[in-house]
Amino acid sequence: MQKDLDQLVARLVKAHGSDLISVVLYGSAASGEHHGAFSDINILCVLTEIGPVQLSASEPVFRWWHGLGHPSPLLLSEHEVETSTDCFAIEFSDMQQNHRILHGKEVITGLEVDRTFYRAQVERELRAKLLRLRTKAAPILSDKEALSRLLADSLSTFCVLFRHALILHGVSASSSKREILVRASEVFRLDTKPFLELLAARENKGKLKSIEGPQLLASYLRELSIVVDAVDRIEK
Repeated sequence: MQKDLDQLVARLVKAHGSDLISVVLYGSAASGEHHGAFSDINILCVLTEIGPVQLSASEPVFRWWHGLGHPSPLLLSEHEVETSTDCFAIEFSDMQQNHRILHGKEVITGLEVDRTFYRAQVERELRAKLLRLRTKAAPILSDKEALSRLLADSLSTFCVLFRHALILHGVSASSSKREILVRASEVFRLDTKPFLELLAARENKGKLKSIEGPQLLASYLRELSIVVDAVDRIEK
């Protein structure tokens, strides 16, 4: 992974020169929780400005990076980083918790994230991801392997949102999925069994086939709703 990151920075520097303010690694790759089969390498690229010239310069770099199997970096101007914490409260909170500057200056640590926008986005994302999960599960309920894979793929997203729900309740948690689930069990009285079963299956791909998808889905959805309701009850 580090070799890819070094090459990415070198290509971005060559493409943008003095317009490149910062390159930031964030998410699981920055926290040490990266899982090659399920995790992305998340990059924020901060430029002085973003227009057709900058997009054109980025094209070959992004095409190369995407060809390695990584999602395209986020492109933001320095002004956008400073003024969009209300719109991207979760994302910037995540970056503040776990990030590494690969190039340029520190643009994340000093940002202020408004709690009101933060709570609203956590609830919205929980509800949206829960709705999306139900929608995607409906046509594959009889396909045990596909359903198990869908649930396993969703685990990282929900663990991230659980951590933010915990933060809103005044409880700190690392990015470790197991620690997040322990804290969620304590704070929300969550039954973590379906989550731990999926986590074990992620760590051992062979176990995915042994999961009873429809039964697990029922308990998984029930526990997700508990967290949604807990965030909804936070004073707005």
